[in-house]
Amino acid sequence: MNLTDPRELAPLLEAFLLASGKPQSLERLFELFEEGERPEPPVFKKALELLRKSCDGRSFELKEVASGYRLQIRDTFSPWVGRLWEERPQRYSRAMLETMALIAYRQPITRGEIEDVRGVAVNSHIVKTLLEREWIRVVGYREVPGRPAMFATTKAFLDHFNLKNLDDLPPLAELRELEPDPILDFDDAPVPEHIQALADESAEPEEPKDETSFRTLLTELDSMEEGLKIDFDDLLREDLAKEAFTPDGAVEPQAA
Repeated sequence: MNLTDPRELAPLLEAFLLASGKPQSLERLFELFEEGERPEPPVFKKALELLRKSCDGRSFELKEVASGYRLQIRDTFSPWVGRLWEERPQRYSRAMLETMALIAYRQPITRGEIEDVRGVAVNSHIVKTLLEREWIRVVGYREVPGRPAMFATTKAFLDHFNLKNLDDLPPLAELRELEPDPILDFDDAPVPEHIQALADESAEPEEPKDETSFRTLLTELDSMEEGLKIDFDDLLREDLAKEAFTPDGAVEPQAA
């Protein structure tokens, strides 16, 4: 095999990604080659581009997420492919969706700050579930009395939702269009199946308070959105810098 030819390298990269079953960073893929056979970075990247194009018209695609590249079934086929699994997908409660949205758009954020916006106490089971799934992590402690933990999303969260970075989060304007959906109203209507199937349903009841309306929640998030880049970009860049790939194999920070 001529590994200096992107056309021959592309099928090998496809085999790596099919066998791995999880995202692989450029750095990790590069390390799979012995030093004497290692392709030059431009050839490597060209091969990935050829692999991406070779997926056109097929049921799967090459997708770049936070942790690297992976081959995955296209969303179009997900409703049918999901029938292969005997177990029902785990599901989200409305409370968990709202908590996750606040962490994603206003990270780093404390539990108390989430409660202030939502107007209800955050169930401990929700935080525990998100931590166990490794969708959120503690990134520090707020310098106020009690030093509450500050939560932020992880690469596993970005990977799960097919996001390369936080900039790929949908604008809040798009979320606002979903307002009529029962999942986003504070009533007892059942959550739609296609949304519920995303993750776990919280088993414990929440302590009720004066709940805010969905529009109020979005308004709060909207006013906070700019703070996401101000408060958290440095933390994100610090993590992603470890995954950066450069022609000489060095690690350098990625551009915002």
